[in-house]
Amino acid sequence: MNEKSIIHVKSYSFSIRIVRLYQYLIKEHKEYSLAKQILRSGTSIGANIEEATGGFSKKEFLSKLSISYREARETHYWLRILFDTDYLDKKLFQSLLKDCEEILRILSRIQITTKASLNNKLK
Repeated sequence: MNEKSIIHVKSYSFSIRIVRLYQYLIKEHKEYSLAKQILRSGTSIGANIEEATGGFSKKEFLSKLSISYREARETHYWLRILFDTDYLDKKLFQSLLKDCEEILRILSRIQITTKASLNNKLK
């Protein structure tokens, strides 16, 4: 198995946590709508990172990474909603939010670096 980047590892681990959160929301709270929203956005982060890795150009890579960033922002939103409506306790919320914010920071840095690289090639 080849070694994956930190964003691959973190987004995959986060996706696992999101799937488990989905299962918890369905089983313990019988919450289906919000659970489905966070499942979709939370697992889409890593899926789009995987797609970005397979991109044919830096422009395509950046496009998929931008989608991942937006999905992470959406997941951040759903986490806050779930906490503020008492579906998540404070400890779980803070842990998931911390992971999500770390992914957002990493994705942001990768986008900045990639844009700079693209701009340098155009000069």
